[in-house]
Amino acid sequence: MYEFTIIVPVYNEEENLERVEKELLAYTKIASKKTSILFVNDGSSDNSQTLIEAICKRNEAFNFISFKDNRGLSAAIKAGFDTVESPLVGYIDSDLQTDPEDFNLLLKHIDEYDLVTGVRADRKDKFVKNMSSKIANGIRRTFTHDGMDDTGCPLKVIKTDYAKRIPMFKGLHRFLPAMILLQNGKIIQVPVKHFPRTAGTAKFGLWNRLIGPLMDCFAYLWMKKKYINYEIKSKG
Repeated sequence: MYEFTIIVPVYNEEENLERVEKELLAYTKIASKKTSILFVNDGSSDNSQTLIEAICKRNEAFNFISFKDNRGLSAAIKAGFDTVESPLVGYIDSDLQTDPEDFNLLLKHIDEYDLVTGVRADRKDKFVKNMSSKIANGIRRTFTHDGMDDTGCPLKVIKTDYAKRIPMFKGLHRFLPAMILLQNGKIIQVPVKHFPRTAGTAKFGLWNRLIGPLMDCFAYLWMKKKYINYEIKSKG
């Protein structure tokens, strides 16, 4: 029985997948929790699905689900949350700009917290990407008051019970800490390593990092007012 499942959203990442297999397979051998990998193919139009199937065939701990069409990062993450059965779930981007080994840093805190997110202390992105992300994070903090500096960091660990109660909406990947707070959960951020992208192309432009997050903030405020939070005391 796996204790921890890492979701890997994939959209046209055929140039990265062999490296993803190598790095995540290596991590499963040193992981502090027994770990499995779940690829979520977000309707890739390149050779990603063929590569994913081959990787899963030769690695017992690797599995996949595949979308019929491209639905976006938030949909891929949510589908992963809905699919996993392990008590803990995390995710990492398939560009591997973060280090899977840093999951062990996050897992150290998961007993005390319900979400542990990485924060990229020394980002290796280009100036425009860094500045737009800082502005977007500032806008989001103003709306959510979640206290997080870098919700876009693609390295997180969440207790699965909390992850499965997060409602589906576009842009949810920017609001995971805030969604845990709505459930009266506890969150913390931990510094992690960050690397330049070595293959493939970035999937988010200036619109996605600035205008999109601003629009998502208004959606979050609406949902916050309508959010239902309950805890079952007993069953008969």
